[in-house]
Amino acid sequence: MYDVPARLPHAAGYLIQSEIAALDRLTGGISRPYAVVLGGGKVADKLPVVGSMLDAADHVLIGGGMAHTFLRALGYPTGLSLVQGDIETARAYLDKAAKPGVDLVLLAGLLVAASQDPDEHAEIVRSSAKPRDRMALDIGPETADLFTLTIAAARTIFWNGPLGVCEQALFRAGTRAIAHALAESPAFTVVGGGDTAAAVRLLGFADSAFGHVSTGGGASLEYLEGKELPGLAALN
Repeated sequence: MYDVPARLPHAAGYLIQSEIAALDRLTGGISRPYAVVLGGGKVADKLPVVGSMLDAADHVLIGGGMAHTFLRALGYPTGLSLVQGDIETARAYLDKAAKPGVDLVLLAGLLVAASQDPDEHAEIVRSSAKPRDRMALDIGPETADLFTLTIAAARTIFWNGPLGVCEQALFRAGTRAIAHALAESPAFTVVGGGDTAAAVRLLGFADSAFGHVSTGGGASLEYLEGKELPGLAALN
């Protein structure tokens, strides 16, 4: 049960309506091309969204922790990187993406190191040749260029999840590149999720640089999947 006040405070009501309006622009009457960038962790929550986005978006760009699930599904070595989620589901999405009209963009290269220690030696490697004793901590510059070119051509963009370990300055370049591409784009842009919002603010980007900044990561993903959110249903 949800205890909904008879009258929402003006600011809270405005924020809720703003959130719904922004997410609705990602589900109906979309200006195309529509690009979705998915990164970060919480792969179990995000993996089902990929299937929905392959139907809705023109381009789905996969980075962050979720990328390793897809790289493992391709048979690539993942080294010390944590692989989460169902590999067979990832393979099914790869098969779906092989059909015409579906564009699933994976990592061309990675920045890897033996640990997240900022004093560790980091190097760029191909996604298909990750050393067994290294973990991926950011996307490589080739991947960043590929992602930003796709973003530059898009007219609607949704981004959820940092592309690297933003807590360390050495591993922020990929996330910074994506944030900059969104901030420079004339498209309608939505930054989704508390971690993503925190990352862009850490990098010095103001919320006003984007069309909308949502702190509801999991909730916004469920909304885009077409699921009914109990809280919004109660408010409606």
